[in-house]
Amino acid sequence: MELTQQVPQLRAYLAADEVIDHRHARVREVVNRLAAEHGDAYSYAKAAFEFIRDTIPHSMDAGDPRVTWRASDVLEQRTGICYAKAHALVALLRARSIPAALCYQRFEVLHGLVAVKLPGRPGWVRQDPRGNKPGVDAQFRVDREQLAFTVRPEAGETDHPVLYAAPPPAVLDALKAARDRPHLDRTLPTDL
Repeated sequence: MELTQQVPQLRAYLAADEVIDHRHARVREVVNRLAAEHGDAYSYAKAAFEFIRDTIPHSMDAGDPRVTWRASDVLEQRTGICYAKAHALVALLRARSIPAALCYQRFEVLHGLVAVKLPGRPGWVRQDPRGNKPGVDAQFRVDREQLAFTVRPEAGETDHPVLYAAPPPAVLDALKAARDRPHLDRTLPTDL
């Protein structure tokens, strides 16, 4: 699948905003800790991915009722669904000047991913920081994708090829409007 930037300018995939708040002190704290141990872009990106995947529980898997949507909140509260975890990973990457985008798969509902553009490597590579569990083995790879889930076109599932610089309204509105995660579970977007 060919991935397409929603915004042609690469600098859009380095920007901070209300959601991808990579200038926030909490985000900077994590960035500095990871960067001290992982200097080059590839090892830092992999460490950031594994940090989000492995140390921030997916709130549905953990039964956590809290809803986070801002990257700094995900890191502070240490919880989030796939979208929120993707926001946090994008913030960690952009804070180190590694272009990062949000992208999605559609199953019964949308599933959030991240695409990363590493220096010296052609193109974007999708990553899935949702968190592993039995039957889910997402890995940071640049030679091929190893996402949590594979779409089945025959079941109407799709990979969205668009790379977003900011969360689409359908995703962000659902996160912001949710009273708690059970409410969010009932209102997750089904498409962009």
